[in-house]
Amino acid sequence: MAFEIIETNRVSNNATYQRIKHASSSTKTDMIFGLFLPSTYEKSDMTPVLYWLSGLTCDDTNFAIKAGPAAFEEAEKQGIALVMPDTSPRGENVPNVDSYDMGVGAGFYVNATSPPYNENYHMYTYVTEELPRLLETEFALGCDNLKSICGHSMGGHGALTVALKQNEGQWTSVSAFAPICNSTDSPWGKKAFESYLGSVEKGNEHDATLLLSQQKEQVYDEILIEQGLDDQFLFQLKPEALEKAAQKVGQKLTINNRDGYDHGYFFISAFIKNHVAFHGERLTKKKRHLAVEKISAIGSSFSETQGKVITCKAMVARGPKQPLTHETITVDPPKAGEVRVKVIANALCHTDIYTLDGLDPEGLFPCILGHEAGCIVESVGEGVTSVVPGDHVVPCYTPQCCAPTCIFCQSPKTNLCPAIRSTQGQGIMPDGTIRFKDSEGKPIYHFMGCSTFAEYTVIAEISCAKISKEMALDEACLFGCGVSTGLGAVWNTCKVEVNSSVAVFGLGAVGLAVIQGAKTAGASRIIAIDVNPSKFDAAKSLGATDCVNPKDLPEGKSVQSHIVSMTQWGCDYTFDCTGNTEVMRAALECAHRGWGTSCVIGVAASGHEISTRPFQLVTGRVWKGTAFGGFKSRRDVPKLVERSLNGDIPVKHFITHRFDGVEKTNDAIDALHSGNCLRAVVKY
Repeated sequence: MAFEIIETNRVSNNATYQRIKHASSSTKTDMIFGLFLPSTYEKSDMTPVLYWLSGLTCDDTNFAIKAGPAAFEEAEKQGIALVMPDTSPRGENVPNVDSYDMGVGAGFYVNATSPPYNENYHMYTYVTEELPRLLETEFALGCDNLKSICGHSMGGHGALTVALKQNEGQWTSVSAFAPICNSTDSPWGKKAFESYLGSVEKGNEHDATLLLSQQKEQVYDEILIEQGLDDQFLFQLKPEALEKAAQKVGQKLTINNRDGYDHGYFFISAFIKNHVAFHGERLTKKKRHLAVEKISAIGSSFSETQGKVITCKAMVARGPKQPLTHETITVDPPKAGEVRVKVIANALCHTDIYTLDGLDPEGLFPCILGHEAGCIVESVGEGVTSVVPGDHVVPCYTPQCCAPTCIFCQSPKTNLCPAIRSTQGQGIMPDGTIRFKDSEGKPIYHFMGCSTFAEYTVIAEISCAKISKEMALDEACLFGCGVSTGLGAVWNTCKVEVNSSVAVFGLGAVGLAVIQGAKTAGASRIIAIDVNPSKFDAAKSLGATDCVNPKDLPEGKSVQSHIVSMTQWGCDYTFDCTGNTEVMRAALECAHRGWGTSCVIGVAASGHEISTRPFQLVTGRVWKGTAFGGFKSRRDVPKLVERSLNGDIPVKHFITHRFDGVEKTNDAIDALHSGNCLRAVVKY
């Protein structure tokens, strides 16, 4: 379907507001609609959409101009799109009258059947069929009925009637501001129905109160209405009639009566965030449910492969500093204490590249890299009890055996379970053998106990963190390494307190996770340090209060001395997320005199050593490190996922690049090298 973007405005980060024009088959005119796309929008992803229907005299711009800032902010938070269609057809040949409540700007969201309006005024079909079809086809918005509807006044009437007429799953939720609730008993409605349809009686099928009273049971979990008590048009709106109909059929209806508010856009602006959140929560829940259904369909075929060798595709690292090769491999069934999983999504981590570049002293070739993934259990080996086929898991390179005799698992001081550390470092399974073979039958080494650059892999049961099936696996994979590491460094390793000052060196995914964790912990000052200033906007959006580019400092002034001068005595907590030993030293030396703690997160190249003057430690600074943020993998990753599902730990902003197919992993590596990539996620 042809369309033209006539205006584009950046709203925040990478979120955009566009005005789009297209030739409408419904109205036989050009129609324009506004479209807000959140920064997380990806055409390959299922992005829900909320329709906003405006009131009398409005066009496609009124809502965006007058209520857009608040609405767009909440839509960005919820990860949903907003579409704002015009209220009527427009053009030289479009019938019109000199009246604010009829004709242009007052289409009333019906299909006119009476001349002269019957040629162009088909706003019901436009909103319910043509516009959704365009958004699905061209923007992949609202697919699988991931759409909700809201509106104001005449648009509130439209939202309610559309949702009540199409009440078999076409819409996820509905709400309205000051809607015309009983339009056949309203002067506005009577005038519109007589002119557009030929009689008031023909408007019965567009009267929200009558439509609701005809229902046999509750059709939506809740209908939300916002009503100003100083609304000068309250006599036209009749919310009490809708309330009576809702009580009759058992429909939950919430009417928030607001003292001091009238019918205008100040009223909408005051409460629009609540409505966007109302819809966002329901759309997100539905999206998760749909994702679980689709993933469950994949698991239904696992019975055919259990106990058998699986042939699949993988990206094999044949040697250091060489591109991965796309190969057909075989994956053996799991042995005792092992789990075979189907990899659904994999996020690239710099540790994978570190090994591929030959910097890892334990790096073995040929091997299958990858350790940050979301997977489904395909089959389990003898003795496995914690997961079953069909479970969703995040493989964890830091296992948790939970054995009563494991002093590491039983201690609250560490997460470094050594149960399979020796074999993991040798690229083999705990029993000393290998599950991968190439097309010639030659073995391929495992990596970090995960090896997720393959469509199937085998991991130890004690490396499987079982998670909620509601979490999208292309987001859950982020908890397999970088994001968990950054958050845990703050919450577990350093235990950052409220009102602390924090400095973060390196603004990749781990560094930004540190900032996010520090903000959540209540840090009052967060200084973000990086030589790439393009990363500062993301840092600020997550909570950074100051940004420093060491390249901008005067010649001869070190970054540590600059930060000390910014804070008088240094920061309470500092974090190195670079793997550069000189930066590790800088982070320590700008930690607060007397009590500052500096945490090493980044992994340095083989053979590199850290150094500082002993006086830095004598004067009260503490130097420590963290692995996987101190999280006990099987216990804590499921909790992190639940917190993410609850909205406490948003992670989608870390995904800056997406690819489809395991063969695209080299493209993801190129993206990671580009300097503007946090996490590149490859869906298999």
